[in-house]
This record gives sequence, C-alpha cells and structure tokens, in this order.
Amino acid sequence: MRDSIKDAAGAWHHLLVGAGIALLGYLMAGVVLFTALLTLTVLGAGVLPESVLLLRRLAGWERRRTAALTGTAVPEAYAPLEGPLPTRVRTALEDPGTRRDLLWLAAHSLYGMVLWCVSLPLWVVAPLVDGVWSGFAGREPVALPLFRRLAALEADWARTLLTPTPSAARDAALAARIEQLTTTRAGAVAAHGAELRRIERDLHDGAQARLVALSMRIGLARRAYDSDPATARKLLDDAQDQAEQALAELRHVVRGIHPPILTDRGLAGAVRALAAGSALDVTVAVDGLEGPVPGAPAAPAADAPRAPAAVEAAAYFAVAEALTNAAKHSGADRASVELARTRGGVRVVVRDEGRGGARDAGDPGTAAGTGGSGLTGMRRRVAALDGTVRLTSPAGGPTVIEVELPCVW
Repeated sequence: MRDSIKDAAGAWHHLLVGAGIALLGYLMAGVVLFTALLTLTVLGAGVLPESVLLLRRLAGWERRRTAALTGTAVPEAYAPLEGPLPTRVRTALEDPGTRRDLLWLAAHSLYGMVLWCVSLPLWVVAPLVDGVWSGFAGREPVALPLFRRLAALEADWARTLLTPTPSAARDAALAARIEQLTTTRAGAVAAHGAELRRIERDLHDGAQARLVALSMRIGLARRAYDSDPATARKLLDDAQDQAEQALAELRHVVRGIHPPILTDRGLAGAVRALAAGSALDVTVAVDGLEGPVPGAPAAPAADAPRAPAAVEAAAYFAVAEALTNAAKHSGADRASVELARTRGGVRVVVRDEGRGGARDAGDPGTAAGTGGSGLTGMRRRVAALDGTVRLTSPAGGPTVIEVELPCVW
C-alpha cells in the first residue's frame, strides 16, 4: 500500500510539473511569437534564434520527464542553429522541429493544466468514496490508479506531439551529417594547408639551403681545380657531405608526407620502427592487424587484408605525434602502443606514465597558447576519415590517447 501511495504521489507530481510547464508555456509562446513578429528588425532577428533554443530546451525537458515516467526515450530531430545570423533566423523559422515544439507547447498549455485540475479533487473524493480510513488501510484507494492513468495520458500526448516524423528525423540527421562533414572538411583543409606550409618550410630551410651550399662549393672547386688541386679536393669532399645531408633532409620530408616504411612493412611494422627509434622505452602490442579479424574465419597472415592507405597513414602519424609529445613533455620513461583491428576499423591506444595535464589547443576550455597544436592536427586528420580521438590526461598522469578509425575490411 505504501508503495502504491508513493507511485501515486510521483504521478501527481508529474501532473503538477506539467501544470507548471503549461503556465510557463503561455509566457514562452508569447516570447517566441513576439520575436517572430520582430524578425524584420535587428533586435527581433537576433532574439529569435535564442528564443527557439530556449523552446528546444523546454521541449527537451518534457522529453526527459516523459522518458522517466514511461521508461522509453522520446527522440528529437532539430536542424542545427549555427552560422551567420540570417542563416540561424531562416533555420529557426523553417525547421519542422520548431513548429512541432510550438504545437506541443500550445496543446500542453491546455491539457497540462486541465489534467492537473482534474487530479486535485481526487485527493478529496476518492477517500470519501472508499471510506476515510478503511480505503487506505485495507485496499488500494480509487485515486491511486487514476493518478497514474492521468500521468500516463499526459505522457502519451507529449510523446505523440514531440516525436518527429520519419521524414523529419531523416532530414535532421542529414542536416547534422552535412554540418559534420562541413566541419571535418574545414579541418582537413586547414590541416592540409598546415602540412603544405611545413613541407615548404622544411624544403626551404633544409634541403634547399644545403643544395645552394652544394652548388657554391662545386663552383669554388671548379675555379680552384687547376691552380690549387688540394683545395678543390677539399671543396669536393665538403660538397659530397652537403649532398648526403640534402638527401637526408629530402628523406625526412618524404617520410613526413607518407613514410615508405608504411608501404613496405604495413602499419604494425612501421609502428614498431617508430617505437624502436623513440627516446622512450616503448612496448607495442598488435591484435589482428597481422592476421584475421577476431571472430572471423581463420586466414593466413600473408592473405590478411590491410587497411586503406589513408587509414594506415592517420594511425601511423597519430602514434608518431603521441610518442613525440610523450618524449618532449610528459617526463615519462616508458610508453605503450596498442594496435587493434576491429570489425569496424582500426583502434590505436597510446599511453605514457608521465605527469599528465596534456591539452588539445582546439578544446573549448583550453586557454590560448596552452594547448598542443600537434593534438589538434591529429584530431583534424582523424576527423577527416570520420574517426574519433579521445584524450585522457589528468594531472599526475597517465596520458592516454585513443584513436578510432573506421574502415571496411
């Protein structure tokens, strides 16, 4: 009996909050409609998107209340309110989600208050029908199932009004996908531009400078060849050293574009080479990249398919960046790299036992100049392939970078 009364009180509380939302709905509807009428002015155009966002939060609260009562989530589908002000205003006015929320708000302003008002007399009428004391002591009062029924009715109406149509859900998902692709494309273009500038800088300051010095030494050697053979020989020896250094610089630039070792040895072999050349003591664990997918029929390792070149390159450079950061900034002596082949793609986890506190310069909470631009470049490169990067680096360590790169095997 006590549990039944508690459930009824919870249902009545749901109705009471619904009545509060109904009262708030009158004010909210007035604000939205008023700002909609003022969209021809600069003030109204600026306020309308914010009013729609407030309406979305109110509808989201109702979705959560309904889900808590019924145990089933209520989906939502909205077009993103982003971009310049005219675009945000047009989206706010044209989004079917805005019209759906306004329809729910108008309807809830009526039925929410009505259902709550209907529930009030039940606290008095039901005990009188059942007997003031006997009803509560001997059997479940009439009010208890009625409270639950009224709350369920309010939740059903809210679900019906707030659930987007299949076409609206598809349109919202498509708009969100377009927005995501626009963002990742911008990031990829920025990362590509930064990479081109790095290559140009490396060529100009490294290989090009050495080739200029090489040309000068060869010219000096030619002029000194007849009159001073010893000096000419010394200049030619220096020129040979300059040529070898220029070749080393060019190899370094090429490795920064696409490491040849990645093509020759595959991702696992290339990462092992990175680990061997790191200043840290790095252990590498490989799962599935040198054999069949876990759970799939067995196949010879030599016949196992490789990930696409872009995926391998992104994974390789993620490991390289993580190990470089760990060696420079973490203060750690050891690190570990895990490469795993999954049904959905490739997973990379790099962990160091350093001091922690790593930050991505692109994170909203990171102060300017305190984050790592290398992590931002890694995130952009991975995002261009629809991958994700998760950074965990509490103060005191450890720092863990987990990269997920999707691909079809």
